[in-house]
Amino acid sequence: MSRWLINVWLLGVKELRSVLKDVTLMALIVFAFTIAIQLVATGLKAEVSNASVAIVDDDHSELSRRLRDAVRPPYFKPPVDIARGDVSAAMDGGRYIFVIEIPPRFQADVLARRSPAVQILVDATAMTQAGLGAVDFQRIFAAETLDFLHARGLLAALPVTVTSQIFFNPNSQSAWYSSVMQIVTNVTVLSIILVGAAVIREREHGTIEHLLVMPVRASEIAFSKILANGLVIFLASIASLWFVVHGALAVPLAGSLALFAGAMVLYLFSVTSLGMWMATLAPSMPQFGLFAVPVYAIAYLLSGAATPLESMPPAIQIVARLLPTTQFVSLSQAVLYRGAQTATVWPELAMICGWGVLFVALAVQRFRSMLERQG
Repeated sequence: MSRWLINVWLLGVKELRSVLKDVTLMALIVFAFTIAIQLVATGLKAEVSNASVAIVDDDHSELSRRLRDAVRPPYFKPPVDIARGDVSAAMDGGRYIFVIEIPPRFQADVLARRSPAVQILVDATAMTQAGLGAVDFQRIFAAETLDFLHARGLLAALPVTVTSQIFFNPNSQSAWYSSVMQIVTNVTVLSIILVGAAVIREREHGTIEHLLVMPVRASEIAFSKILANGLVIFLASIASLWFVVHGALAVPLAGSLALFAGAMVLYLFSVTSLGMWMATLAPSMPQFGLFAVPVYAIAYLLSGAATPLESMPPAIQIVARLLPTTQFVSLSQAVLYRGAQTATVWPELAMICGWGVLFVALAVQRFRSMLERQG
């Protein structure tokens, strides 16, 4: 065992030097865990932002002015007055995403308990902003109307008052979620690519023959590549989480960073083993790339990082919950968003370990066969 560890260490140092000398590869890693995280977090927002709004106010009452003033940046642009006859042309031309129509005698009908309606016209071609913005308008207008009635003592006898409080991310900023999930995504894709490229590089450059004449075993070569490439990604991801996500983006980390780092080690062991196994199945780098893209795409789409698992068909949910990417996304959200401890996330850790053992066994077996064919 001591000789095995020494050989893994020496081969790992050699592999680590090879990775660090690859300027293009290191530039890609630095970009993926710095600028890419920043761009995704600040540029791809899920919430409504600066949506254009026009308003047709036929009431000109205190309540209608309150509704108008409640539509504020940064979610919406200040509402622009528009004539009723110009609404269709303006929306057809894409000038406004939302048009609010307040009917005559709106305030009088509210005070008389007649339940008048405010019409919101939505340009649904702006799909994300349209859906979320319509919900925001309902919430804003309901809150303003209730506040207006409270001010007049009409709801003083109301027996129940509902108050919502969000424990994590009280302002519902998408950057708090997307930045962390982007780190998980980058870890997955780079783990597969780095270790796979390392194996194929040895084969295409002919240096695999050098390994054959050395007194080392296939498992030692395989583990050295897994550990060296995994170490680079581990350091980059933890540094990104602390300096970019927590520091530059000011995203609080609710849970234990040490627990997340330990889970990251297990996940990297699993995914880099998967990348090595895939590399032994592909004879060249282009074929490995074609193999890696659908594997990563399926793992990402079913992981829950992009869409909730609950929105998927039941049969797909069963498959998705078995994948290591899904387990790690669930674990990351539990630890970093909700402050979960080991007692809560141990099933995910066990599942990730199980996949890691399976993938490394397949990788070592295939790697041994590949070396034997080369010999």
